[in-house]
Amino acid sequence: MSISDERVPSETMASRELDGGTVGACVILGLSFLVGAPGNVFVIWTILRHVKQRSHTVVTILHLAAADLLVLVTLPLWIYSLAHSWIFGEACCKAMVFVINACMYSSVFIITLMSVERFVAVRYPFASVNWKRKKAMNKVLFAVWTVSFLFSIPVIPTQIVDTDLGQEQCLYRNYTSITQELLCLLLETVLGYIVPISILVICYGCLCSRITQMTFRSKRKSTVVIGSIVIAFAVCWTPYHIGNLLSLVILAIQDSNKDAADNLESIRSTMATIAGALVFISSTINPILYMFAARSFRKSLHDTGIQKLFRHISSTSPGEGNREVSFVTKKHSNQSETSQCVVDSDVQMDVLLKMCEDTPS
Repeated sequence: MSISDERVPSETMASRELDGGTVGACVILGLSFLVGAPGNVFVIWTILRHVKQRSHTVVTILHLAAADLLVLVTLPLWIYSLAHSWIFGEACCKAMVFVINACMYSSVFIITLMSVERFVAVRYPFASVNWKRKKAMNKVLFAVWTVSFLFSIPVIPTQIVDTDLGQEQCLYRNYTSITQELLCLLLETVLGYIVPISILVICYGCLCSRITQMTFRSKRKSTVVIGSIVIAFAVCWTPYHIGNLLSLVILAIQDSNKDAADNLESIRSTMATIAGALVFISSTINPILYMFAARSFRKSLHDTGIQKLFRHISSTSPGEGNREVSFVTKKHSNQSETSQCVVDSDVQMDVLLKMCEDTPS
């Protein structure tokens, strides 16, 4: 059996020596922890404490923050292992990398779910009312977490602690065959990146023209917030999966063209630190995006902008929150005909206004 330096988020940040690269990696991880952990805790606390009527979008933001927080709380152990060595045992190594991989999968799937929900909300608003009535979101999120943990199972038998320049590190995967390594890489890249990013591109490609035509600024803002999360995901994860694709090419040509395989491995190794940093930054950046989006909502110390942002997203998501489309009726009288629309959701208004017209009596 051979030891394959297949990267996972922890090991992509590693350096073989305690040099400038290792110090830089520790600094990046430290900043990610100091900024991202409190930021995601604040997002979770704000939603649970201050947003009583939670839309599907806000619920997915809550789950995304929880997944990112679980990744970030492991950073102190990785920082210590980079600066010294892995002293926490192989069982802890397997468990932590398993949890990290599951949370990374869940983050990707939740962002995809969020975008699909936004697509349906904008293009088919009344369908989203039915979606709300069926109360299917909790079941979908449970399925997302379950699938994420199932997809991470290959980490358990393959992740090992091995000696790196005289120091033990939780940095390697031990594959029994090239076929096993190939299947793990394909699972991670195809289902964890290519399929989700394709769905995201399709959803937001279809929404581009609609975003500029939206009548209500509130609905446009919530769509743009989710769009910024999608862009951040693409920027942060693309280099990592480019490295995975290079690994696939290396596996395919290592017997027939060893020199080319060695050159590609050198490129992949050079990309490792940057790609690993971006993976952890992806768990840090979302609370920062919410803060920027919430600037226009800031009113007082007692009611912060981010509270207003999440309430706003809930109240402007179709079929959600405490304002829904309850009915559309028409009343007729001898003197005049009046169309009365009772509207409880701003995001439905641009659709309903085409159907309902007030006639002065």
